[in-house]
Amino acid sequence: MKRLLSVLLALMMLLSMTSVMAEATNSNQLSDPRVRQALTHAIDVQAIIDSLMASKSTAAITMAPPGEWRSPNVKAYEYNPDKARELLKEAGWDSNRVLDVVYYYGDQMTVDLLTAIQAYWAEVGVQMNMRKLEGDLASQLWVPPSDPVNGPSAVEWDIAYAAVAALSMGDYYDRYQGGYSSNSYNPTDAKMDELIAATNATADVEKQIAAYHALEEYENEIQLNIPLYHQPVYIVQSKNLDRGGAPYGNDQFIYNWDIVNWDIAPDASGKKVLRTNGGPAEFFETPFFNPGFIMSQKVLFDRLIIADENLTPKFPGLASEYSLSEDGLTLEMTLREGIKWHDGEAITPEDIRGSVELATKAQTNPVILTTFKALEGYEEYAAGTADHISGITNEGNKMTFKFAKINPNILLAFTQFAPLPMKYFEGVEPTLIQQADYWQKPVGSGPFKLTEVKMGEYALYVPFEEYYGGKAKIDEIRMYPSGESDPNLVKNAAAGQVDYAYTKSVEDVLALEGMDNMVVTPVEVRYTRVLYVNKFPHQ
Repeated sequence: MKRLLSVLLALMMLLSMTSVMAEATNSNQLSDPRVRQALTHAIDVQAIIDSLMASKSTAAITMAPPGEWRSPNVKAYEYNPDKARELLKEAGWDSNRVLDVVYYYGDQMTVDLLTAIQAYWAEVGVQMNMRKLEGDLASQLWVPPSDPVNGPSAVEWDIAYAAVAALSMGDYYDRYQGGYSSNSYNPTDAKMDELIAATNATADVEKQIAAYHALEEYENEIQLNIPLYHQPVYIVQSKNLDRGGAPYGNDQFIYNWDIVNWDIAPDASGKKVLRTNGGPAEFFETPFFNPGFIMSQKVLFDRLIIADENLTPKFPGLASEYSLSEDGLTLEMTLREGIKWHDGEAITPEDIRGSVELATKAQTNPVILTTFKALEGYEEYAAGTADHISGITNEGNKMTFKFAKINPNILLAFTQFAPLPMKYFEGVEPTLIQQADYWQKPVGSGPFKLTEVKMGEYALYVPFEEYYGGKAKIDEIRMYPSGESDPNLVKNAAAGQVDYAYTKSVEDVLALEGMDNMVVTPVEVRYTRVLYVNKFPHQ
């Protein structure tokens, strides 16, 4: 009898724990895991992939794509509208509520996908409207509330259709931490923070994998957001372009693609012109948040360390040499002699330190940001009790970065981080960095410099003759405006106006593969499309 009572008591405690988890944590019903689970069960993702994407993508279970980094214990939320209705009823869903769903891609497939989701949700009694965001996306999507526990939300949307092009596994998950600089949607969750901390507490790969498995299982249990699908990146080039043997990698990030040795057939006047997309529509994008997702970020800016095509840190960049101590807490690097900005001014250690400090307060890629926050003296700098991060020092051109704690991505972060000429950012509010005048005609450090720009029409670049890697073979890059998703890619390629681009649009790939003048190369990457669910209450 005592044993039976003990079992019953344990079951009651388990049910009590389950019911606590399966409740809204604030006045926003989207904070209820049952609602998020229901919204997931209501979508037939595989049918969308088969019909809209020609089966070229893979349905997502968690943010992590298939492979050793994804836990074998995560479950798929299979298409089950009856289960969705049951969960919504249990959660007391308000059928009069109309969800505000936002997106920023310009391709037709995005509209078609969201239209399909709208129809699936309508079948289970959930209404939604969708709208496309324009302009400064970071300020509309990723501003966290001043109170990361209770909110209210600092953004207006309920659900955002977006993506994570993950540089590392931490790029998927660090952003879920309570109070994180781009966490506009997930109230502080002590268990989530503890699990994320465990993934960043070691540089041992096997231990990292185990920690990520535990994190993914919790993410999957509460259905933190709604992962939709994983897809490759497709690199597009004309047959006029010779990449000189440069490797293919994840073109959303920075790696050793050796553009100075690319060559292209000259035009009728004998000029070698490379035509591409990724030019500015209203302003040039800062490289802090998305380090290399558009062409301007790749050619205008250089990095301190260069990664290979697998994003493994391997080559010197603006730093002629670098070394990381055995304990992983001290990085030393020496800036090259004579390196300059495109305006002819020297690149200095003060520019590097100032850029790192600026990045810690701006909208910055999670891998980079987490790395810089691990520096000695960051806490004092962030609190305003110190003018600089004390862990960054220099003797002449030799710079030292001392870290207060282990970070698994120190070298990787510096392969993606682009230092900026700090004289152009005096008096600029870091959270509003994208609004600085500098982004109308930026001065960089990369292999090409900007010579002419007409916003919304074109931008012209020529080789930077003082670039340490040598003068590029191509005479001019002509860049047409586009965001991450270029609605004019197929049209421009057909007209001979594209020599290089990359795309994640399957619709574009199907059209481009049929063109005699174009070559499409798929590259498997960590890339996940997701519906971010804003769980904070709105004012």
